[in-house]
Amino acid sequence: MDWIRGEKLGHGSFATVSLAAPGSGDSKLPPLMAVKSCGYSHSSSLMREKVILDELKDCPEIIRCFGESVSYENGEKLYNMLLEYASGGSLADKLKNFDNRRLQESEVRQYTKALLKGLHHIHKFGYVHCDIKLQNILLGVDGAALKLADFGLAKRASPRDSGCELRGTPLYMSPEILAGGDQGPPADIWACGCVILELLSGAPAWRRSDLAGLLMRIGGGDELPEIPDDLSEEGKDFLGKIFVKCPRERWTAEMLLNHQFICDQDFEALNDKQNITASTSPRGPLDFPHWMSCSITSLPSPEFSPECGSWFSGEMRSVSGSSSPAERLRKLVSDRCSNWPISDDWVTVR
Repeated sequence: MDWIRGEKLGHGSFATVSLAAPGSGDSKLPPLMAVKSCGYSHSSSLMREKVILDELKDCPEIIRCFGESVSYENGEKLYNMLLEYASGGSLADKLKNFDNRRLQESEVRQYTKALLKGLHHIHKFGYVHCDIKLQNILLGVDGAALKLADFGLAKRASPRDSGCELRGTPLYMSPEILAGGDQGPPADIWACGCVILELLSGAPAWRRSDLAGLLMRIGGGDELPEIPDDLSEEGKDFLGKIFVKCPRERWTAEMLLNHQFICDQDFEALNDKQNITASTSPRGPLDFPHWMSCSITSLPSPEFSPECGSWFSGEMRSVSGSSSPAERLRKLVSDRCSNWPISDDWVTVR
């Protein structure tokens, strides 16, 4: 596979993401791609991500993988995964570009339908994404063609995950994850609801004034995210099917796709309705935009939270199970040293 590495888009502690273009005479590859690379000696996670993407390749709402290669650059052996280049950025980028930091309900309906199509495909093949959030939902040219990305934390679903490692971003985690370690398809649906609320309101579904107490309430209390008063009745009912404490009673992606909130939405019509500034597509590997379009996120280093006086990482995996939900949550939000594997967050390179 012949390709040329372009400008670096971002990096974490173990991998980098760059733009890439096919080499001369390689007509099987698109004119512009994103390549995710890491040292070959610690590439097992990236290889596993490629296997998952290959199995999910027939869904247009999931980022495509065009192949893998090994290269020798600056004396280092690298493993590279060539990915579809989503030039519209992420939904997080889109919100930042809006003055009021929120989207119209009609637009949210269309994005929601596309997101659930991707999730339905993932769950049908027996996987759980485990890290659904705005940064991992990418867009095509001019904000069309939604694409689910970053399957670095994805795993096979199992009937019972209690006691297994936890994966994801705390404020998108469902009650059953925090209380008992269950992380099946219903957990992705809960995170999808948090994404929808963030698109509608421009703010996270949960307030972060006291993260430790909040995680305790999500996992052990009866509190649910607040649904906007100005949302349509269909939207309120739709979110009501998602924000259900018991995962067995939460609607599936397939069921939600038939809900009246989104069942008549045409995502292809989004191009004609949204008010965004069109971006110029690069013509080659040396002609790049100024924004980062491939948001591949790793586990960030923990940051001190002055609100709760504790150290927390933006994402986490590996929180062992305990004998009771209360004990498990106390360990989760403890200010004592935890065993979470962490790495630096991605740094955008302009």
